Amino acid sequence: MNLVFDFLNTTLGFLLLGLALGLIIFFYIRDTRRGPSALRSLREIPAFTRFRRAVGLSVEAGRRLHISLGRGGITHLPGGATFIGLTILDRCTRAASISDRPPVATSGESITAVLSQDTLRSGYANLGADRRYDPTNGRLSGLTPLAYAAGAMPDIQDEQVSASIFVGHFGSEVGLLVEAGERSRSLTVAGSDSLPAQAVLYAAAQEPLVGEELYAGGAYLGAGPAHTASLRTQDVMRWVVIGLIVALKAL
Repeated sequence: MNLVFDFLNTTLGFLLLGLALGLIIFFYIRDTRRGPSALRSLREIPAFTRFRRAVGLSVEAGRRLHISLGRGGITHLPGGATFIGLTILDRCTRAASISDRPPVATSGESITAVLSQDTLRSGYANLGADRRYDPTNGRLSGLTPLAYAAGAMPDIQDEQVSASIFVGHFGSEVGLLVEAGERSRSLTVAGSDSLPAQAVLYAAAQEPLVGEELYAGGAYLGAGPAHTASLRTQDVMRWVVIGLIVALKAL
């Protein structure tokens, strides 16, 4: 009996994986043909609307953007949130490349810090502005929760930051970072895959990202049709899973 259930679970898993892959390919082709109009068809998330506006204003005002990538790394489950943060860092680098004060990224994990430096470098290279790349703008702030918060707070307060976005795996120490943003009178947009951090951010951040809104960052900041296709696939798969749960309960 156990072998039968294991076989059914494995088969169902592969079917869902195949369906998700097929939907991503379908939506990717469709959104590629539709071009920029694909982004306009997404529902509005106020946090990303305000952050896009803040990116433009930071360039005009000669102030920095701060992207905090958390301390989750990429080798475990929190890696998904870290990769979304790196995608947002890439979009901010491209948008603020002409600014006198380029974006600064902080993280609490060594591999993530190296990846943030590489993301900054590749962003400038793709724009033909290699000379503007400064590796010190991708910073390892600390390797423990409180050390990370203590190391990142001065970057928020002393670097003339106009907006901070916190995207990644955090604990309750993220409250200290958001408070530093509030004290510097800068916009704070924040989301995490951690439930304790989400609870803190919902109460403390100006624009919290609730639930899966965190993973929509790439699509809403114009990272390409692959991100919008992934977002639409998530919406479809959510209803598929709900339907399966209802059907199995009815059996």
